[in-house]
Amino acid sequence: MTSEPADLRLQTPSQRIVPYRRPPAGCHPEYLNSAYCATVSRAPKRPLIFLPHTLSEVTGPVYGHDDISENDNDLTHQHADDPLGERIIVAGRVTDENGRPVRNTLIEIWQANAAGRYFHRRDDHCAPLDPNFTGSGRTLTDDDGLYRFVTIKPGAYPWNNHDNAWRPAHVHFSLFGPAFVTRLVTQMYFPGDPLFPFDPIFNSIPDERARRRLIADFDLSTTQAEWALGFRFNIVLRGQEATPFEE
Repeated sequence: MTSEPADLRLQTPSQRIVPYRRPPAGCHPEYLNSAYCATVSRAPKRPLIFLPHTLSEVTGPVYGHDDISENDNDLTHQHADDPLGERIIVAGRVTDENGRPVRNTLIEIWQANAAGRYFHRRDDHCAPLDPNFTGSGRTLTDDDGLYRFVTIKPGAYPWNNHDNAWRPAHVHFSLFGPAFVTRLVTQMYFPGDPLFPFDPIFNSIPDERARRRLIADFDLSTTQAEWALGFRFNIVLRGQEATPFEE
């Protein structure tokens, strides 16, 4: 772990604010991607207006940190019985562009069940619901920026974007910084998925190296023998190796 310089540790929260820096070209998805049909209607039609953040916006109340219960990071122990599907462990580290840990950050995840269906009234996919899996969890990073979830590997599902359209198996990640306006959202995919070449959301990221950063690594050290396979998904918030986020 890279420790913080002494002068940084002595700074007040307002002095630690880092000015916004535009990400490298091609790192994040574009607002408009014609292959991803929903962006055609929701992408801005005019250039965005820059609105500088005030101190209250970037240092405002942190969202939801006091609402975390014991089983929130274990999506397999939130109901009466075990859910159906392949149990997995997803773990990783959240860092800044210099490799320093991002501590006490709220991470939320949501996903489809093993059959590829979300526990949501708008999901009318004919795949079965699982009464023991509602597909959402939350946790805080520790002092080393580490996090860990236990869940079920989600299934692929159809999404009507184009003929015979299927989304690769994925888990949605949401990270909250010091205020709600600093929230970042991304998706984690699994290695070797055959649907990657056909998914316009995954391929909306122009840079192939950036796309690969959304694919978790199988990690034997995270795997728990005779219980669950482990995957490692590290998240970098800024810089040349930043994790792609949804704008």
